[in-house]
Amino acid sequence: MKERGTMVAVEFVTKIKEGVIEVPEAHRQRFKDNVKVILLAEEEMLEDGDVIARLLADPLDVPGFVPLTREDTHARS
Repeated sequence: MKERGTMVAVEFVTKIKEGVIEVPEAHRQRFKDNVKVILLAEEEMLEDGDVIARLLADPLDVPGFVPLTREDTHARS
């Protein structure tokens, strides 16, 4: 049984073409067998960079979240 070695990481920017990620020539010799892939994508910024506008356009899905009622919102402590 072959033992697993330590993991090696490299970083590069590329475009995905028809579902295929091309490994740059400089790294192909090292990454020719099984690899672990983590994908990071830049999110599109709204023109004004307004966080509220971004959340309204693409709300977060938070499990178990219950919005405040009108009464709770206006309650005074």
